[in-house]
Amino acid sequence: MRVGVLTGGGDCPGLNAVIRAVTKSLIQHGRCEVIGIADGFEGLMGELPRTRALGWEQVSGILHVGGTILGTSNRGNPLKDDATLAQVGRNVLALGLDVVVAIGGDGTMSIAHGLRAVGLQCVGVPKTIDNDIAHCERSFGFDTAVATATDALRRVESTAYSHHRVMIVETMGRHAGWLALEAGIASAADVILLPEIDYDLQAVIDRCRAREQRQRYTIICIGEGAKERGGSQTVRERVVHSPDPVRLGGVAHVLRERLQPHLQSEVRATVLGHVQRGGDPTPFDRVLATRFGHHAARMVIDGDFGRMVTLQGGAIGSVAIADVANTQRTVPVDHELVVTARDIGVCLGD
Repeated sequence: MRVGVLTGGGDCPGLNAVIRAVTKSLIQHGRCEVIGIADGFEGLMGELPRTRALGWEQVSGILHVGGTILGTSNRGNPLKDDATLAQVGRNVLALGLDVVVAIGGDGTMSIAHGLRAVGLQCVGVPKTIDNDIAHCERSFGFDTAVATATDALRRVESTAYSHHRVMIVETMGRHAGWLALEAGIASAADVILLPEIDYDLQAVIDRCRAREQRQRYTIICIGEGAKERGGSQTVRERVVHSPDPVRLGGVAHVLRERLQPHLQSEVRATVLGHVQRGGDPTPFDRVLATRFGHHAARMVIDGDFGRMVTLQGGAIGSVAIADVANTQRTVPVDHELVVTARDIGVCLGD
């Protein structure tokens, strides 16, 4: 059996751990040849496919390394037109691929689902620092991103305390606030603003004013997709020929401008950006990614195609890729963590 492996979408700590586990598990099986596909689905879209053989040595020593040895892309979409789709089909046939293990988020899963049109079978592995893949309670990369954001928030607190400032830290999270919520709770943020809960500016002002009289500083953690009640998300730029034509960013600066006229404290904003994607995965993410990669390999061996590895109730399982494509897992407003945040006195802006 010839098995392709690719990483699609944004990079994420733990990708190499999955590649390693998939490859070594299939090699141990003894009847599989593993082919790495470069730069996500882009590696299958040209007249000459871009691939490399993956053997035991090629995937050794990469468990702890961030990023992906295969490269990735969030621009390559083989479903964009019939000609591109047909070229992918020819490349799959020429490479003799029986199945592709596609490691990525909801966009990658949507493409994997659509490639059935050219007879390509896929097994999915969920990847996202936003933790927003449907039917999966925790994806690898998320724990590392939470740790990175938490560390940044804690570092910001020391300067906020020293200068008696309001410090706003913006995390990633277009439509799902899991990262802002967990990092905010872990860093004892005073205000946590999520995309799922439109915030009332006056509620945030009132919390900052109250802290001016007591602790004299305030820490605000805000997801990039958060918006003021009656307002709209903050668009950083618009990109042509991208699956994400609207890129968010800068909501922390918008909030700073809105808050400053109402407060005595100086208000500063920090956007964490891609630092949340980088670095070595935490031990938790290394283990979870290894579990996901091993299970994906077992699904390949068993011919359990068209499904994505998932984690539910702490147990590894799988779900149909069709059920994941074009969907997102957002934070329910009555989620246990939201209730906990409210009960320990965190302002959620409403």
